[in-house]
Amino acid sequence: MFAKAILLALAASPLVAAHGKPVVIKGDLGGNGTALANQGGIIPGEGPNRKTEPDTTVFKKVNGKVVFQSDGMGRTQGQGQNKMNMIKAAMALSGNTLPQVSSTGGTIEGTYHIVTDDGAGPIQACIDPTATGTFTNCTMLKVVTQVPGNGGRIKAPAKNGKRDGPVAELWDRALEALHVRGIIKRAAKNVNQDFPMKFEVPAGTTCQGTVEGINNVCLVKIANPNRAGPFGGVMPIQIQPGAGSGNATAPAAPAKAASAKAVPKGNKRSVEFTA
Repeated sequence: MFAKAILLALAASPLVAAHGKPVVIKGDLGGNGTALANQGGIIPGEGPNRKTEPDTTVFKKVNGKVVFQSDGMGRTQGQGQNKMNMIKAAMALSGNTLPQVSSTGGTIEGTYHIVTDDGAGPIQACIDPTATGTFTNCTMLKVVTQVPGNGGRIKAPAKNGKRDGPVAELWDRALEALHVRGIIKRAAKNVNQDFPMKFEVPAGTTCQGTVEGINNVCLVKIANPNRAGPFGGVMPIQIQPGAGSGNATAPAAPAKAASAKAVPKGNKRSVEFTA
C-alpha cells in the first residue's frame, strides 16, 4: 500500500531541479564581488523553487557526466547564458572594486547560499586566468572552508520548527533512491541557509583577461557535484601584477562572510557589504 502511495505521489510531483550559489566573495587585499547574473535582493530566500532559483547558475554536463573542469560559464533561468558583459551588473551590486587577490599567494572567501536541498556541498573552485570561461585547463584552488553536504545534498530543515517523523523520513529515502537511479527528478525542498567558504589561490597566479575595459581579470568557477546540476556560479576577480599582501592600494571594504545559519523567514536575499 505504501509503495503504491509513493508511485501515485510521484506521478503528481513537479519535476524541479535544485540549486545553490555563491553570493558574495572578497579577496585578501580587499574588494567585493558577486556572481555573474546574480540578481541580489529581488530573489527571495524562501518560497517556491520557481521564485528562489532564477539567478542560480547551472553548468553543462560532459557526455552526461558531472565534470568540474569543463568550459562554459553556465546559464540561469532568469537571464539565460552567462556572458562577460554581465560584469557591470555584478559590480553595480557589489561595488566598483572587484575582489583583489595577492599574486604571492592569496585567498578568496565569502558566502555560499544553499537554496534547496540539492544545492549543497562539497564545492570546488578553480580559476581561469584568461577570463573567457575556458575552465578545462583552469587551476584548481585549495578549499580552506568547505560548505556542508554529501554529493551536493543536505537535509532541509523541518518547517515551523517541527521534526520530521519516521513516515516522512521513509518517504524522503524512497524518493532519493528513485532519484539516484534516474527514475524521477525529485522535487527539491527549500533550505535557505548561508555558509562560509574560503579558497587559497596559488602564488604566481596571473590574471590576463580584459573585460569591459577592466584589466587583469580572472574568472573563478565555484560549483557543487550534484547530478541535477552542477550548480554554482562564476565570479570575476583581479590579481594585479606584483600585488602582494603588503602593497595593496585602497581596496574597497571587504564583505562580511555570513555565518552558517538560516536567513530569517520571509527575508529576501541580498548582496550585503560594509563600507
